[in-house]
Amino acid sequence: MSSTQTEDARETRVVHKRRRRAVRIAEQASGGITSLIVKIALIAVIDALSLYALFVSMAQQQWTVFAVILVIAASINIIYFTRGWLPAKYLAPGLVFLLIFQVFVIGYTAYIAFTNYGTGHNSTKQDAVIALVQSAQDRVPDSPAYDLTVLDQLGTYSFLVTAPDGTVSMGNDATPLHTVDGAEMSGGKAVGLSGYTALDFASILQHQDEIAKIAVQISDDPNDGALRTPDGSSAYLYVSTLVYDEAAGTMTDTTTNTVYTDTGVGAFTAENGEQLMPGWSIAVGTENFTKAFTEQSIRGPLVSVTIWTFAFALLSVLTTFLLGLFLAIVFNDMRMKGRKFYRVLMILPYAFPGFLGALVWAGLLNRDFGFVNDVIFGGAEIPWLTNEWLAKISILWVNLWLGFPYMFLVCTGALQAIPEELTEAATVDGAKPFAIFRLIKFPLLLVTVAPLLISSFAFNFNNFNLIYMLTEGGPRDAAAGINVGGTDILISMVYKVAFVGASRDYGLASAFSIIIFVVVAVISIISFKQTKALEDLN
Repeated sequence: MSSTQTEDARETRVVHKRRRRAVRIAEQASGGITSLIVKIALIAVIDALSLYALFVSMAQQQWTVFAVILVIAASINIIYFTRGWLPAKYLAPGLVFLLIFQVFVIGYTAYIAFTNYGTGHNSTKQDAVIALVQSAQDRVPDSPAYDLTVLDQLGTYSFLVTAPDGTVSMGNDATPLHTVDGAEMSGGKAVGLSGYTALDFASILQHQDEIAKIAVQISDDPNDGALRTPDGSSAYLYVSTLVYDEAAGTMTDTTTNTVYTDTGVGAFTAENGEQLMPGWSIAVGTENFTKAFTEQSIRGPLVSVTIWTFAFALLSVLTTFLLGLFLAIVFNDMRMKGRKFYRVLMILPYAFPGFLGALVWAGLLNRDFGFVNDVIFGGAEIPWLTNEWLAKISILWVNLWLGFPYMFLVCTGALQAIPEELTEAATVDGAKPFAIFRLIKFPLLLVTVAPLLISSFAFNFNNFNLIYMLTEGGPRDAAAGINVGGTDILISMVYKVAFVGASRDYGLASAFSIIIFVVVAVISIISFKQTKALEDLN
């Protein structure tokens, strides 16, 4: 047998040995009574959670969510109770988390971007009608008193009502009054019902604010009025001054005879343009995207914030990289004494939580009592965080303090990975130190750090913590049509539009999020394509 055949036979035996080991490991991982019990227990937990989620989605008539949960639960059971399918058993958990935390989030954000979902438009038309009718209710002057017992079931309060004619019925905020049987009676008044806890006087006093807000509709028609209670023992009929006409799709204010019509904008609107709030959520197509680029009160701030976001991200990467690289070169010099001590000192800001560091700097830079003004500038009231340009400088400075240790560590590792033989060969050829660094070390350094610089740019592009903890995006731009400040970047602006202030526009914020996603994705794709050229240096 030749040496080549011997080598081939040895490689074949090694391959077979590895396969047998892989099969043995797979069998051990999937076999055994203990692993079987654990598998059954985990799948039982998943099935129980899935069943609960199915009931909830069915009760809320969320049929798309219901179908997705059903498909995922069924797929998991099939995959893990079927022999074989080993790749699917390993991939299934990752795919489920990918669907829940990536695909669903992106898909739901995209869906919201095409609606008017926000303050005053966050529910259905039916909920809006009920809310409007209940908000304009007045007590009927000659309303009879209904004997009342307040019931509690898992934190939900219901009215157990005994009408003057002796009829016993029950209802709550979500369910109109309906007749019930089997109520416990005392002196002609229903005082209890099986499965519910009747509140005593002390409990009613403890929860009187919540109980006073409850309005139980008399029937399915909101125009028939609702029962409210001032004391928890008697209820009275309240009728709204707003009358809803379902056939005509109108809401009429009986005190002014003003007719509000459903004009398809998600709110009842009068002829003079006045709208009744709350409205309801509807699909608006590309209106949010159009508004972002065409309304001057939004487009102007959006352009300014976009420019500042790019400038902030670029300057953050550039300043931290240059400082980190400079320190790495200095502390990589063997002539430097106490390098270990200085290296530990340099990475201390990196060990400090970023959001906490920003809060500390917000105190240090306070105009009135901050350390910087009081001690360094002798009590000068310099508005580091309230003047737009000083606030931007402060943000870049604090980000440099927080970010240079990371670049220092990266550059130190990359420089030490460059073979010393290259430097020695260049020195022998007569190259100067700066030329060696510029023509040899720096290009090789970029091969390692270029992807990290791109990821650092993407991180700073969405560096919400620093902006919000240091300046909260301020100072506020009073002329803008949206809640935005002079140091807001895109992601903090999205947060403010969605969650800050009395008027929150989730639809517009979602549209901004989609725009940011597209911008970052395009930049990343272009940047990574460009960095491929550096790979040729290897």
